[in-house]
This record gives sequence, C-alpha cells and structure tokens, in this order.
Amino acid sequence: MVELRRRSFIGYGIAGITAMLSPFARATELFHPTPAETEGPFYPVRAQKDRDFDLTRVEGQTGSAQGTVIFVEGRVLDTSGNPVSDATVDLWQANAVGRYRHPDESSRNPLDPNFQGWAIVPSGRDGGFRFKTVFPGAYSAGRGWARPPHIHFKITKPGFRQLTTQMYFPGHPLNEKDHLLRRKSEAERKLMIASLAGSDPPMYRWQVVLWQV
Repeated sequence: MVELRRRSFIGYGIAGITAMLSPFARATELFHPTPAETEGPFYPVRAQKDRDFDLTRVEGQTGSAQGTVIFVEGRVLDTSGNPVSDATVDLWQANAVGRYRHPDESSRNPLDPNFQGWAIVPSGRDGGFRFKTVFPGAYSAGRGWARPPHIHFKITKPGFRQLTTQMYFPGHPLNEKDHLLRRKSEAERKLMIASLAGSDPPMYRWQVVLWQV
C-alpha cells in the first residue's frame, strides 16, 4: 500500500505540475539564473535509505513528522526558459523546531524521529518536481542572528552548472534581517523566495533557473 501511495503521488505530481506552473513561467519575461548560496554546515553525511518525496514520514515507522505540513512545487528551467528534465534535486532542511539531523548540530531543540529531513527527487519532462514536508523552524546562527525558515537545494544535471542555493518563504519577518539574504540585491532576493500558491494545505511554488555550460 505504501508503494502504491508513493507511485500515485508521483503520478499526480508529474501530471499536475505543468498545469500549475506553466502560467508562472510564461509570466517571467527574463530567465535570470537563480542566485547561488552557501551549502551551510548541515548537508547530510549519514547514510539514509529513505530519501523520497515525502519528508513527513520515515520508512519503517508509523508516526508522522511534527509541524505544519506543506507542499513545495518547483520547476527547473534553463536561461532560455526551456524545461530541464531529469535534473537531480537534492534538498535538506531543519525540522519544525529548527534542528537538523546532523552530527555537528549543536541545537538543544529535539530531533523528530519521524521527520526524514533529506530528499533526492528528479525533475520531470516539464522540469517539474514536487515534495511534501513540514514548514522548517527558524534557528539561531550566532549572536543576534536568527536564520529564517528555508530549504537547502543542490541541483545537478550534465551540461549545466551545479547550483547550490536556498529557498525562502514569503512574508517571513526574519527574511529582512537575515545576513545571507541581505547580501543579495532586491532582484536576487525575489528569485530565492517562493510564492504561496494555496493554503489548505499550504502550497509553495518556486522556479529554479540553471546556467548551461
């Protein structure tokens, strides 16, 4: 049943992304490459069998991750606006209370045993990808600096420059104070912040543009 559910989810995602994302892509007049960002210190380093599109459940366990469940739909394009299929979309994030599953994590906030935290999904024929997760918590990154909720991405495809970046959430008050976002121009920040496309459950939409080599 779990395998059937996962296959159904993938089928729905591939079928639905073109209809939901195409209007957004057509509205974009210039396809500027998505700004790169630091990988950060918490890229997963421990082997993990379960890295599928649903980060709210861990294979072999019956519980669900704590926090607000959200969906993220994205699309990978080149600088001409053409979809990039079969790109590897590698993503990782903190759990709902702002803690990463990483041996160097020093936060005293609790781990969530039911939160996957890391996924690797492919882009479809239309460049689309979709995953289910929880809204990531903010966390302290140093004295006087709280990182806003964000999701890390590393996107690779032969013939394109590897992109490591971060996706942020619209309207969050910590966005304006974040040291990393403040280094970007206003135009660059807009390319790194997703849009809210639905509220029940929350659905975020984001477009990624890669440089060709």
